[in-house]
Amino acid sequence: MSKSIATKTGDTGKTGLVGGTRVSKSSLRVETYGTVDELNSFLGFARSICNHAEVKELTKSIQKELFVLGGELATPGVPAKEQAHVTKEMVERLTNEVHRIEALEGILSDWSIPGEHPAAAAYDVARSVCRRAERYAVRLAESGEVVSPVAIIYLNRLSDLVWLLSRWVELAEGADATLRDDQHRGPRWSRAW
Repeated sequence: MSKSIATKTGDTGKTGLVGGTRVSKSSLRVETYGTVDELNSFLGFARSICNHAEVKELTKSIQKELFVLGGELATPGVPAKEQAHVTKEMVERLTNEVHRIEALEGILSDWSIPGEHPAAAAYDVARSVCRRAERYAVRLAESGEVVSPVAIIYLNRLSDLVWLLSRWVELAEGADATLRDDQHRGPRWSRAW
């Protein structure tokens, strides 16, 4: 008989980090990598209802990278050299995608209202979860725990990209999520919060 997923080791409210250290399931480190896992699930849902082939492909590649990020965040102290970790090259790939999508003719360049298209709305939920994961990672670093600055940059850039994926889906589907109109005036702000 194979090993069961129900190990019962977490029945007392503790979980194991990479390396075997046991901590409370309410610890900030667990909350941080747990939110990255939640983000991955929301991206998977968004991808599952999206009809845009290029957005789906890009999303899946991001989901694979989130496993690397989650593993790094689940490792207390400095990760071992042989352990996969978030790299500057991964951040650069996200940045390049941001610039590429921003340059598309017709991409919204102002505030948006989530909900004009189901897949785009799912990406907007994922973007807000990504921002929460970023806040937790910053809080974890500020608490004195070791967190790679590159991991925080990755989350920041990823939230920008996921916002743009939502807008790209809307553009492809002909949905208008523009907030500003004659009745709703105001300054332009950061589009991805």
